[in-house]
Amino acid sequence: MHPAFSVIFFTVLSGAGFGLFALLYLADLFKLGGGMPGAHVFWTGVLAIVMVGVGLLSSTLHLANPRNAWRAFSRWRTSWLSREGVLSVAFYPFAMIYLALYWLDIWPIVRHLSGALATLIAWMTIFSTAMIYASLKTIRQWNTPLVPAAYLSLGHFSGGMILLVVAMMAKVDVMPYVLMSLFQLFVAAFVKMIYFYWITRIGVGSTINTATGFTRAQVRLLDAGHTHGTFLTQEFGYQVPRMRASGLKVISMVLAFGLPVLLLGLALKQANLALSMAALLSVFAGLVAERWLFFAEARHVVNLFHGSQRC
Repeated sequence: MHPAFSVIFFTVLSGAGFGLFALLYLADLFKLGGGMPGAHVFWTGVLAIVMVGVGLLSSTLHLANPRNAWRAFSRWRTSWLSREGVLSVAFYPFAMIYLALYWLDIWPIVRHLSGALATLIAWMTIFSTAMIYASLKTIRQWNTPLVPAAYLSLGHFSGGMILLVVAMMAKVDVMPYVLMSLFQLFVAAFVKMIYFYWITRIGVGSTINTATGFTRAQVRLLDAGHTHGTFLTQEFGYQVPRMRASGLKVISMVLAFGLPVLLLGLALKQANLALSMAALLSVFAGLVAERWLFFAEARHVVNLFHGSQRC
């Protein structure tokens, strides 16, 4: 698949925003690290909402006509894309009620109820985003439960790293946030390593023979029916060299998981906020590389009718 930067930006940023809000609410609920100051909680929640909003807006840039984006809300009964849109909109009122009541310091029961609903919707939205891809049987690399597992774990890991930096800025007991971030790091890295291993071992799926139904002899496409690239070949026929993909996998794992551990260790040892910020930037750089590979390595079966022998 052609890796569109707008979709990469959307999935990474909105996933981190939803994960950040969910973890922020849980940290507030359980007073993690003794509880952060009110201003830090409020503005971190605002940051999470802004990240989600900017990510959602960027996703419309991939549309041929962004003015028709509203139509995606009409098929929520059958479409994961529509469910994602509906849930994203439903997230905002509950999240804003939670932050408003937190700022005013009133109605704690309503505040926590709104925060809990916003957190639940955030989890459902990340899952719906992942299922847009995982539900596609025409793309073997996406049609696996590992995709929603990776989206959920990576969204919470990146959001948790932001929350850790905020906790360091707030000068609260950061050890619970460190342990939470390390746990999320190992879970996300484990899921991603399994996914990288799995897509190299899934073997041959559809071939031009199984697609046409002729199984007694080798079928070969003689003419694709066009002399120039089409929308299908441009969007679904993208191919990344194997060596380049392998190199990017190593780079993404090092930037997203390896380097942040080293930088966090130095940051905690030296009480250096700049090093923790560097760790956060490394995480997002690694996630961008990871998400680029997620799209670039996907092979749609439509390629069988444009020259590929197998997908």
